[in-house]
Amino acid sequence: METTGYQPTPVVYTVRPGNTLYAIAQFFGISVKAIAQANGLMPPYTIYPGQELVIPVSGAAAPKYYVVRPGDTMTSIADRYGLELEDLLNLNRPENPNIIYPGQILRLTD
Repeated sequence: METTGYQPTPVVYTVRPGNTLYAIAQFFGISVKAIAQANGLMPPYTIYPGQELVIPVSGAAAPKYYVVRPGDTMTSIADRYGLELEDLLNLNRPENPNIIYPGQILRLTD
């Protein structure tokens, strides 16, 4: 399986409008505290759009992620990694599977 685009640990995530630290932590399967500690955040853990957060995912237990590049589609990403399109969509649950953007982080595995 090709690994181009695979993000080794740690992942850098750019906060988007509407994100919360809790939602980001849930997406990556880690605790709010782990993200806060990795980024020197203090309660109430205020984050803002455009802020880059280090996401300390660890070793073998970490899910694989893909950072979307210009020209990518959900179908091309699924094909590149030998995934069923339906599985990729279920892992990420995009509002519109036809609209993804460069820099977006997609989960490739559970």
